[in-house]
Amino acid sequence: MAEELARIDDERLELVTITAVDVDPEMNRAVVYFDSMFGLDGDAGVEEALMEHRSRLQSCINREMHARKTPILSFKPDEVIRAAERIEELLRKRPVTDASATDDGPDGEADPSPTE
Repeated sequence: MAEELARIDDERLELVTITAVDVDPEMNRAVVYFDSMFGLDGDAGVEEALMEHRSRLQSCINREMHARKTPILSFKPDEVIRAAERIEELLRKRPVTDASATDDGPDGEADPSPTE
């Protein structure tokens, strides 16, 4: 599918990556998860472009699978990647504290001296 996406001449799909495909057990439907450099603002355009080229992508999958039927594709942004990016951004913004600067134990009290 990634190779076929590269062949499609549609600027809305230039910065799109397919991250996962979830196929139901009967192979009737498949959800294709994507991410793009366009971010949340570009999701609608990417979804629209993928839907316009859905039959071409399904044909490509059919040629590769050699199966009797090809799942009907639907497309969704990959929320797992988006959530991971948000967590990473929050961690970068978090102030860094030097844990070795204090001698406090886990309960906030000073640890006893190991000289006993």
